[in-house]
Amino acid sequence: MKITCFLILLFLARTIYSQSIIGIWKTIDDKEHVEKSYVEIYESGGKVFGKVIKLLLKPADTNCDKCKGERKDKPVLGMVIMENMIKNNDGGYSKGRILDPESGNDYGCSIWLENGKPDELRVRGKHWTGLYRTQTWYRVK
Repeated sequence: MKITCFLILLFLARTIYSQSIIGIWKTIDDKEHVEKSYVEIYESGGKVFGKVIKLLLKPADTNCDKCKGERKDKPVLGMVIMENMIKNNDGGYSKGRILDPESGNDYGCSIWLENGKPDELRVRGKHWTGLYRTQTWYRVK
C-alpha cells in the first residue's frame, strides 16, 4: 500500500512539474535551426524571469556588445534576458520584457505552454510597432 501511494504521488508530482514553465529550456536559432542556448526560467517575487545558463554556439566568455545600458559588454552567460513576467488568467505569462542578445534589442514578451505539449514553450517577442516573432523553446530533461 505504501509503495502504491508513493508511486501515485511521484506520478502527480511529475505531472504538475511537467506543466510548469519553471525549469531549463533549450532555445533554437531562427536562421540555422540549431540549438543555441539553455535558459533557466525561475520565479522570484511572484514574477517569472529567465537567464542564460549555457551557450551552445558561442564561447562561454561571449559579451553582449550590441546591448544597451547596463548590459552593454556584459557576459551573455548568466544574463537575465527575460524579466517581470506576470501570470495571466489563461495560464500563460505576459507584461514582461525579453532581450535578444544577438541584436541588443528589447521586446515586450509573452510566454505559454502549448496545449498538450508541456515540453514546448512558446516565446513571443513583440516590437512596439506591433510586429512580433514567436519561437518554440524545448524543455531540457
